[in-house]
Amino acid sequence: MNTRITKSTMLVALLGLTSQLFAQDTPTTSGRFGKQSLRTWSVGAQGGIFSQNTFLGGQSLRAREFKSIGYGAFIKKQILPALGLQADFLRGEIKTANYAGQTTLATGLEQKNSINYAGSLTAVLNIANFSLNTENAVLIPYIKAGAGYMSSDSQVGNTEVFNEREGWYIPTGVGFKFGVSKGINIDLGYDINFIKSSPTVRNAYNGNRYSYSHVGLEFALGNKENSQLQNYSAVADLRKQSAEESAELRRSLSTAEQNAQRDREQYAKDLGDDDTDGVANKFDKCPGTPSGTVVDGSGCPLAAPKTQVIKETTVITEADRKVVRDAISNLEFDLGKSTIRSKSNATLNRVAALLMEKNFSLKLAGHTDNTGGRELNLRLSKERAESVKAYLVAQGANASRVEAVGYGPDQPISTNKTAAGRQENRRVEFTLY
Repeated sequence: MNTRITKSTMLVALLGLTSQLFAQDTPTTSGRFGKQSLRTWSVGAQGGIFSQNTFLGGQSLRAREFKSIGYGAFIKKQILPALGLQADFLRGEIKTANYAGQTTLATGLEQKNSINYAGSLTAVLNIANFSLNTENAVLIPYIKAGAGYMSSDSQVGNTEVFNEREGWYIPTGVGFKFGVSKGINIDLGYDINFIKSSPTVRNAYNGNRYSYSHVGLEFALGNKENSQLQNYSAVADLRKQSAEESAELRRSLSTAEQNAQRDREQYAKDLGDDDTDGVANKFDKCPGTPSGTVVDGSGCPLAAPKTQVIKETTVITEADRKVVRDAISNLEFDLGKSTIRSKSNATLNRVAALLMEKNFSLKLAGHTDNTGGRELNLRLSKERAESVKAYLVAQGANASRVEAVGYGPDQPISTNKTAAGRQENRRVEFTLY
């Protein structure tokens, strides 16, 4: 009855492990180990030689190793790069030339212990991962230990000692894995299995243990493009991520320089005057007008140019300067733009009338504080001066007598360390002459 319960328990456990294995159709992404997807399931097959003699010493038997063949298969789930759980199934025969456990039998009779099945669950600990990249480990030494259940027969010559005796055993082992590709490892191992069954079974095995030297192949399951988690190297992955981040930084710096060069070229294009009509390209709604054409503030030809009476005036009075001061004090723009607010129109209209009446020349100088980039401030100061010029010309002022320049943050009249100082530095200066 106990035997049936034990077999049923092992069958349910293997079925549960197998169902999880085939449910894992896609590779598992491990966020703890970089951004890549890594394969965590693998299967393998192995074959090797049994022996009742182990390196732990004890009574030595004349083993017939080349007649003691074992074979098996395993399913493995890798939990961490250094830790995996492995389910093994093993069969085979152990033959020796004499039988130490039965002193009544003649020496020289061949003893044969048949392992009908041996199933175990072991924890496999990777001691190190000798790898220069995350794609394929070169060498992985490991140790393992766990628990298992086995059934075996034993006979000496033609005499049966016992048949289908079952019991527990403790599998231990050491080995090396050699990575030959992303999904294939060669496995070389040496196991010692300690028998914890009845005294009759233990007496049939020299020192209550036997060894298994084996070689096998392990195949990873999942996407063939992904590496195995057990072959993962943290150092190699860090090197790979650092190289990617350096490349991304170089690309970002290159893109920033390209954008700056594009802005400089656009700035020169916008504030140029290709048709020499006195209106900057950005404000010129009629580009390409013939040389000498009289244009309005938007750069378009005037249908009926106004006839202006030019008066020779050489004296600038205090009243004239007050008109300019009023215009300066009331001049406002939209935030960060060159658009003049409507409240400034009345005083600008008086400046335009003054220019037409007395034939004055006017220099408009735009200035900013040092907030933001210098090139952006140069552009904004020039655009604001051009915007005032365009307005005055639209009101009838002679475009050839109005000069617009931008100095950006280069000529402050107050400190830029305070809000009040920066406010004073953001200005457009009017100079009559």
